Amino acid sequence: MSTAILTGPPVAGSPLEADLRTLGFDVRTANDAASAAELLAAVPAQERVAVVDPRFVGHLHALRLALTDPRFPAAAVPGALTAQPGARAALARAFGRIPVGAGTAHLTDVLTDTLTESLDREETGLHRVELGSLVATVALTPAQREDAREAVAAVDDEAVRLRTAVKSRDGFFTTYCISPYSRYLARWCARRGLTPNQVTTASLLTALIAAGCAATGTRGGFIAAGLLLLFSFVLDCTDGQLARYSLQYSTMGAWLDATFDRAKEYAYYAGLALGAARGGDDVWALALGAMVLQTCRHVVDFSFNEANHDASANTSPTAALSDKLDSVGWTVWVRRMIVLPIGERWAMIAVLTACTTPRIVFYALLIGCALAACYTTAGRVLRSLTRRARRTDRAARALADLADSGPLAELIAGRARGRGRTGSFLAPVMAFLSAAVLLVWVIFQDDPTSWLTVGVAVCSALLAGAAVARPLKGALDWLVPPFFRAGEYVTILVLAARTDVPGALPAAYGLVAAVAYHHYDTVYRIRGGTGAPPRWLVRATGGHEGRILLITVLAAALSPSGFTIALTALAVVLALLVLIESIRFWVSSQAPAVHDEGEPA
Repeated sequence: MSTAILTGPPVAGSPLEADLRTLGFDVRTANDAASAAELLAAVPAQERVAVVDPRFVGHLHALRLALTDPRFPAAAVPGALTAQPGARAALARAFGRIPVGAGTAHLTDVLTDTLTESLDREETGLHRVELGSLVATVALTPAQREDAREAVAAVDDEAVRLRTAVKSRDGFFTTYCISPYSRYLARWCARRGLTPNQVTTASLLTALIAAGCAATGTRGGFIAAGLLLLFSFVLDCTDGQLARYSLQYSTMGAWLDATFDRAKEYAYYAGLALGAARGGDDVWALALGAMVLQTCRHVVDFSFNEANHDASANTSPTAALSDKLDSVGWTVWVRRMIVLPIGERWAMIAVLTACTTPRIVFYALLIGCALAACYTTAGRVLRSLTRRARRTDRAARALADLADSGPLAELIAGRARGRGRTGSFLAPVMAFLSAAVLLVWVIFQDDPTSWLTVGVAVCSALLAGAAVARPLKGALDWLVPPFFRAGEYVTILVLAARTDVPGALPAAYGLVAAVAYHHYDTVYRIRGGTGAPPRWLVRATGGHEGRILLITVLAAALSPSGFTIALTALAVVLALLVLIESIRFWVSSQAPAVHDEGEPA
């Protein structure tokens, strides 16, 4: 239960108390600041408290935004503020600083504004709600109250609520083909008490059923799969819109939303591969290639964003050109579609699944994602080279965590520390060579499953250790994690493909999926401000260089069938290890209440 304290005598005919009860608040009244402070002290410490001026006039949704959003420790609009348990002490101190006696009426006349300014000075994370067309004001006279009521009546807050439930920035397909009706589905869910987590789970189950339909290998199955995949995406949009519509943000919701999209997409790839196999076409290499390319694209996005997390502005000519293009409406949509975001990508997959074959689906997916990756990566490289920005310790730490270096790379980095210059291009060059040396060897050797490959993997680990020996503060150091991901994932793909044993590629698919989950989990922990997974987990999984070395040893020491069994066992062990730790963290009280407003391409 939450408590709202009305700091003054009630206003006749005001619907304020009814609105507060609608929002789930127990309403209490206080005649002055001293009695309000006493009421505050009597409220249990674990409860949210709101302080509201009885003369408040405004939209119900303005109150909802100010008083019920769980993401902020404190929030305010004119005439109303709230403090969650973490900000309760600051609110109590704000009450304690209000003077009494002659000459202090200006501080207590609009008490909520005084308290808001005090909380703002304490840097408690106070969020001042952007109202837009919504109304929230304190009417001090009957004339002001009448004007405010007319302003409230002139704006339909339900229409505003529906409009703001949709992301302000989204892809063309989502904006024009999904959101115009999915927002009403979100409202339907809210009115029936459904939660975003339930809708997210329904989206996952729908996608898994779609994957099962694709796995049948029949034309009817492919058509059903395409339709179900589109419906899964509608639900995927609906869960976020429901969270914004009803302000049901949660830690569990953030984790589910962050991981289920990848689980749905990669499960669907596997379903297509199984369906193709039923028709005598082996496309597991293409399915794994699509997963590798998509994951590496996301790592580029994540690494670039973390490297520039603390930058105050992008002063590069490339950014200036981008801003200029954004002023021309049609170029905005073209540039958003070029990167093949999730809406356009899933629509393409769904239509091609229904109308063509899995092989064509993967060809189109690989070509489209490759072009998108070249476009986005080239633009980010140009921005990085032409901007003047100081890379912070936080950014360097985040990149080091995203690199996922294990004990071997740590040992090498420790011995190489002090050599080279921070901020140079040494780190990305070493990371590129680490991946390139290994990939060129396994791709072009007649027999890459040999002990010579193990030696090349050791050389790759040496280069990887050198890449992370210094803080990653260079202009292009954000390329280090993507190079490591490409080296690891593609090595697994090639070694499995070259064994030429049925089951090797599906086993490799499962292994890459488990490792990719670990990397996505790392990203969202960093985004939430809690840092990377614990070092014991990174060491237990071997780090990227340790896993590569282990896989090359297994390929050299075992028969092709034995290597397939080993890949399967390794996939199961890693999946259990990272899933158990991830679930433990995300359901714990230490997990961040992250709501991801952006969707990676």
